[in-house]
Amino acid sequence: MLTDDGSISVLNEQYRGIDGPTDVLSFSQHEGEDEFASEENLLGDVVISVETARRQAAEQGNELDSEIDMLVAHGLLHLLGYDHAEPEDAKVMFARQDEILKK
Repeated sequence: MLTDDGSISVLNEQYRGIDGPTDVLSFSQHEGEDEFASEENLLGDVVISVETARRQAAEQGNELDSEIDMLVAHGLLHLLGYDHAEPEDAKVMFARQDEILKK
């Protein structure tokens, strides 16, 4: 889902306890499940703030479409179980993200 900073701020506060906007949030359909047992094989939802993506793209000299592509890949990797809280995990996740985006 593409949204704005105001809407993603509400979700960020509600689900992460963090005040303010973020670029991307992922919501698993399998939270609390040990396996992906859904017959529909749904991973979950990815929510992207276009306003934050636009700012980040401008700061990095990238096109907005490229920034959104990166955020979609990042959000999907979270739904697949990747994380970047620890340095070693971040290295693995961002390498996979670059591979997906063919950087």
